[in-house]
Amino acid sequence: MTPIALAPSILSADFARLGEQVAEVEAAGADRIHVDVMDGHFVPNITIGPVVVRSLRRVTRLPLEAHLMIAEPDRYLEVHLHRTLETIAKLGKRVGLALNPATPATMLEETSS
Repeated sequence: MTPIALAPSILSADFARLGEQVAEVEAAGADRIHVDVMDGHFVPNITIGPVVVRSLRRVTRLPLEAHLMIAEPDRYLEVHLHRTLETIAKLGKRVGLALNPATPATMLEETSS
């Protein structure tokens, strides 16, 4: 049986106390920190971006689990979806992909671009 991992989301944190609250959940036994990144395009809300993620890296040793709800993730890595996933994996990170139900499966096909 796979052990359950606790990954509290910082989305409900008090952003004025973000570092403190991350330390609190780490001390409480969290296994990783879940970071919801929303760009206001893919989903209507805007949350945090790379600057906050870099700041989080300085306040915790826990893995940061990023949920990218952004319209153009390749813009941040400058590669195609398949290569984006490969690039993340090559950085030693675990990677997964979730599609909205309305997203056609053809989005997963490799193109020559």
